Amino acid sequence: MRDLSCSKQKLKNRNRPKKQKKTRKPINYRSILRRSARIVGGFILLSIVMVVCYEAYAILSGMTFFQLERIEVVNIHRLKRNDVVALTGVKPGDPMLRLDLRRIAEQVKKNPWIEKVQVRRNFPHTLTLEITEWRPVAVANMGYIYYLDKKGELFKPLTEGDDLDFPVVTGLGEEDLAKDPAGSKAMLKTALALTDILRGGAVFKLEDISEIHIDKGYGYTLFTAEGGIPVKLGNDGFVEKLARLSRIYKDLSVQLPILEYIDLNYNDKIVVKKV
Repeated sequence: MRDLSCSKQKLKNRNRPKKQKKTRKPINYRSILRRSARIVGGFILLSIVMVVCYEAYAILSGMTFFQLERIEVVNIHRLKRNDVVALTGVKPGDPMLRLDLRRIAEQVKKNPWIEKVQVRRNFPHTLTLEITEWRPVAVANMGYIYYLDKKGELFKPLTEGDDLDFPVVTGLGEEDLAKDPAGSKAMLKTALALTDILRGGAVFKLEDISEIHIDKGYGYTLFTAEGGIPVKLGNDGFVEKLARLSRIYKDLSVQLPILEYIDLNYNDKIVVKKV
């Protein structure tokens, strides 16, 4: 007997409309060529502009009107103008537009007394160097002796002929600075704060000390200029402690040769030990 259901299914499949294949759009070669031509033309135009600009720059930079005639050095105090100019590596007659300002700044900063330098072209003929010099307020003995500025920055090792007439800070080494730069700098700044207090002193003054010694555990100790007597301060309360010392320092000063130390590291008294 015939399988009617199978026949019906075959009939359905035969009568189902066939899917038409999508027709492929023709490639518009003309549009592609036009787009490619525009891109190539843009590159050519850009190249021409760059060549023209370069040639114009070369012509302008070589013109006498834009040649260096004057080097201006401002804000120098310790340094000599000729020494700074010699570091620039430029000279009158050099084309202004060809001066490498960054390289000039790097060369000038090789002088250890220069903290910052700003280099500017002032057309048509002037190069200006604005200098910020380091200002020493103390020296720090850290194996080598360095100048110290008011921010606690070590900026230059002392060499022959350098001025030594500054307060001396001791107790820290280069190893301390390498291991704990922030902590070491904070201790140096505290030592400098001590010099400020002593500058304002009426009796016991900055001129009366030869050294400020830093000890990480104990704190700060001053050494008198006469006799090198230790004056122990500890870590805080410097203004009050030095004020107490000032009240009796005139009497103590005549006894310095027989003193072993003066201890101010108390809230309300002074301990003086004799030899």
